[in-house]
Amino acid sequence: MSKSIRSKYVFSKGLDHYFHNVHKAYQFTTRFFKEVFKPPFHLREVIEQCFEVGLKALPLITVTGFIIGIVFTKQSRPSLEEFGATSWLPSLVGIAIVKALGPLVTALICSGKVGSSIGAELGSMKVTEQIDAMEVSAINPFKYLVVTRVLATSITIPILALYCSTVALFGGYINVHGEETTSLVTFFQNAFKTISFLDIFTSVSKSIVFGFTIGMVGCYKGFHASQGTRGVGRAANQAVVLAMFLVFLEEIVIVQIANWIRYF
Repeated sequence: MSKSIRSKYVFSKGLDHYFHNVHKAYQFTTRFFKEVFKPPFHLREVIEQCFEVGLKALPLITVTGFIIGIVFTKQSRPSLEEFGATSWLPSLVGIAIVKALGPLVTALICSGKVGSSIGAELGSMKVTEQIDAMEVSAINPFKYLVVTRVLATSITIPILALYCSTVALFGGYINVHGEETTSLVTFFQNAFKTISFLDIFTSVSKSIVFGFTIGMVGCYKGFHASQGTRGVGRAANQAVVLAMFLVFLEEIVIVQIANWIRYF
């Protein structure tokens, strides 16, 4: 086999593998929307997973959000001082955090903490044949393991994003108060002065989409893990990388859609 023929064969095989994975992911996502409306609903498991997701990510989100608020305010002040517009600093901080940084930072943190945890947990259950044992026991493993976790991330991550934005705004307030002794009420009034309902709706919608993506990617990679413990580690790693990549793509698309709606 010549080198050119071999390269074409490798390319064709890789392309077939890629589209096969895309088809599997499409079927996996479609099955979620079919199963989510069918009983039993496993509400207890959904609540437990919400608690797990929130508890694991809350400390890191608290620290990260607070630091982001302080650092962003410190970095923005010199630029505004050059134009004598330091009074716009609370508005700038509010726009940046509520519209972009809060949901995006929360999604990236949860991609690393929650996505990898779900991928590793379901991956270990897959390679140890626990999922097969659930099917033998007349339990729908997709319904119990996947649907509950995706619902939990879709519910919890928007709440965490709002919490992260609030903590970041408090960090910004501390910096502004230290420089200008601005009151808390005045700071938040100025911060939300230029934020519309569409901005908040877009921020919450982004967070829901991010949460759904993180949960779905983590479950998909874990549910299709193979090759023993090595496959579990690979599933966790791929869940993090793919979830972060999709979060950035969704950020671009949703922001563009929101801008179209604003102009119309």
